[in-house]
This record gives sequence, C-alpha cells and structure tokens, in this order.
Amino acid sequence: MRTRTIAAACLAALLVIALGIAVAPRVPALSTAETGDRELLDRARDLYADGPRDLLGVVEIDGEETALAHFGGGADTDFEIGSITKAMTALLLADAIERGEVTEDTRLGDLLDLDGTPVADVTLAELASHRSGLPRLPTRLRDVVSSAVAANYFGRDPYRYDDSVLLDQARAAELTDRGESHYSNLGFALLGPALAEATGTGYADLLRERLLDPLGMDDTYLPRTEADLPDDATLGHTERGRTAAPWLAAAYTSTVGVRSTPADMERFARAVLDGTAPGTAALEPRWPDGDDRIGYAWVTTDVDGTEVTWHNGGTGGFVSMLALDREADRAVIVLSNTTAEVEGQAVELLTGKEWS
Repeated sequence: MRTRTIAAACLAALLVIALGIAVAPRVPALSTAETGDRELLDRARDLYADGPRDLLGVVEIDGEETALAHFGGGADTDFEIGSITKAMTALLLADAIERGEVTEDTRLGDLLDLDGTPVADVTLAELASHRSGLPRLPTRLRDVVSSAVAANYFGRDPYRYDDSVLLDQARAAELTDRGESHYSNLGFALLGPALAEATGTGYADLLRERLLDPLGMDDTYLPRTEADLPDDATLGHTERGRTAAPWLAAAYTSTVGVRSTPADMERFARAVLDGTAPGTAALEPRWPDGDDRIGYAWVTTDVDGTEVTWHNGGTGGFVSMLALDREADRAVIVLSNTTAEVEGQAVELLTGKEWS
C-alpha cells in the first residue's frame, strides 16, 4: 500500500508539472512574417532578434523617402503607444498657448478645482516639462496598493481611476524639488483635463479635432472602455509571455491612453518634422533634464554629435519609441507588442550610433 501511495503521489506530481508546463505562458519570439523594405528588415532584425518579441513595426523617414519593416502585422496594426501620448498632449498645450487660450504660466488652480492645495499653484509649463514637483504616481496608500496589485499581480491596467479620484489624488499630493526635472505621470494626467477646461471641450475631442483629424490620423484613437476596442485589437505581452490587459488609462488618458498604427505614426512624425503639426514649439529644448534637455514633454539628447529629439512609451504589454533627427529631416518609429525595450535600437537605426 505504501509503495502504491508513493507511486500515485509521484504520478500526480508529474501530472501537475506537465499541466503547468502546458499552460505556462510561452515567451514570444520576433515574428518571421516579414514584409517591407529588405534593407531595413535586415538592419532591424539584427537589432531586435534577441529577447522576447512578437509583432514589431518599424518606420524610417529620410526626407521624402519612407522605408517600412513589419515583423508580423502591417502598417495598420494598432499598438498602445504609451507615453508618446504625452508628446501629443504637449503639442496641444503649445497650440493652446499660440491660440491665446492659456499661457505657460497659467496656474492649474485657475482651471481645475484645486484651491487651497499645493498643486493649485503649479503652472501648465511646469506640468509639461516635469518640473512641477509632483510625484511620478499618486502617493496615497490606497492608490499605491491598488495600482501595484493591479499591475504586478493581476496584469491589469493600473490607471483605473475616474476624474474625481484624479482630482483627489492631486489635492493630496505634496510638491518636492519644484523646478527640477522629475518625471510625473500624475502631472500629465492633470494637464489633459486642464487643457480641456481651458478650451471648452473634452480631452479626447480636443486631441481629435486639433491633432488627429488635421493630420489624417484616422486609425489613432483613445479607448475609454474595452467596448471601444475593436475585435481585432492587438494584444500586448509581458517579457515572460503573459498576455497583458489593455491600458485604457481612464482619467490618465492624456498620459498614456492613445493607440495608433505605424502608418498613422508616420503621418505624425512627418508633420512634426516639417512643422505642419500644431504646437511644434513644444519640441524646443528649454530646461535641463539630467544630461539631456527638455521642452514640453519632448527630450533632446546629444548622441555622439547628433541631436536627437525623442519620446518613448511603455504599457503593461507594449513599448514604443519615436526619435527625430530634425536637422537631417529623419525619423524612426518603433512599435512593439511586448515589453522588451526598443529605444536604444531605434536611435541606432536613426543615427547609426549607439545610444549609451
């Protein structure tokens, strides 16, 4: 009996292990379904072959010429672009300043119900350049716990807050090192509704009317609920291969909420390069940001003598990079549906130089 019991226990253990292996997430590899420019495909493959990958879209702009490289998917495949959303919000701020609707010194408390709190005195320019003194994320214990649990343990969107909660988070925030550069998702989450209030419309409508529609970015959108996602919306993956829940961002939509495609991001990059996008003054570097310089959201870095203006993005299952060499009229966009980094490789594609 004892022998049979041990054998049965061992068999059960083996079955559990086998089942675990069968249902464990598979770490994805770069798709072999390649389409596009052969030379760019070869260069991109050399840079992105290692690490957990799946779908990867690469756009290279060189003056009037465009080269595309798609590893799975295509020009119209949609990706979460993460914090490149901030670069778009920054253009809306610069455009609103040009229109005379706000100034860079407009106080947040003049637009949102924040009277009597430290954040009310923060200016729009401080928000857009990460110099507000606000923390990266809300610091209330309930927010820290809910965000960490959602993102790290359940793979959910960590920004499932409505507009009233966002304002409560802002009212509770303390300012630290105001005037110095400290990246703040909370700050950009507040910049969106502040611009909406100043312009008399919602943030999503403002983005659509002033940026997306004029640039012909018809496939770029801001889903607020899962019902807003098309049935064929691209799924994102963690580096371990788990499928990530979409980041809908709710009240944080002006920070990280946009989904776009390689084709639309080419339109965006071209308009930024040639100055036809609204609010391109946002790109001008004005303040120190560590070893770099920053304008409204956009960062400028010297890469071995080449001035690169850029913004990247990351969500629970996607990463992105938009890098510009404005002097040479060049740009590289990389969109990926895994969380393995893409930034350094994108800059190397743009400049031919390593980004240390």
